[in-house]
This record gives sequence, C-alpha cells and structure tokens, in this order.
Amino acid sequence: MNERVIHLHVGAPAKPAVGEPCNGCGLCCAAEPCPLGMVTSLQRHGACAALRWDAQGSRYRCGLLADATRAGPLRARIVARWIAAGNGCDSLLEPASEAG
Repeated sequence: MNERVIHLHVGAPAKPAVGEPCNGCGLCCAAEPCPLGMVTSLQRHGACAALRWDAQGSRYRCGLLADATRAGPLRARIVARWIAAGNGCDSLLEPASEAG
C-alpha cells in the first residue's frame, strides 16, 4: 500500500464520496494536477500550482477557473469542461486523519 502525506487547510471540507458533487476539499488537486494543470504549470506530479484556498468560502478553488471566469463566460465554460467541473468527485484517494 502506497501512502503519502498531503497537507490540506484545517478548515477544508471532508472529501465527498466518489460521484458526489465537488465541495472544494482540495485533495485531488493537492495530490496531482489535472491535465490542464499539467499543461499550464509544466509539472506532472505534486500539488497543482493553480490550487487556491478560498478563506471566505472555506474551500479550495481552481485558480485556472477563477481566472477564466474573470476573462468571460466562454473561457470559463471551456476551462470548466477541461477540468471536469460539475461532474462530481472522481478521486479514488482516501484521506486519513493525522494521528496525534
């Protein structure tokens, strides 16, 4: 069994079950970038450089989608499709709380 430590904000919501709507837990993006994140950050491993903590919403957000939203609705729709926004959680990662 492979294990690795991924640090998330203490206020982040718990990971939803696979297929449930994304709640901004950040686990998938903190583990590795999506294909769009790989292209824009030029990295294939580690946390996505576009992952942003939203303190007001107490959740993680995609910086690429936030930037695209400011650029206009067409760009936002394209980026949302590329990152599979709205398709539900597809991360098979299972978090374990820190022993302490």
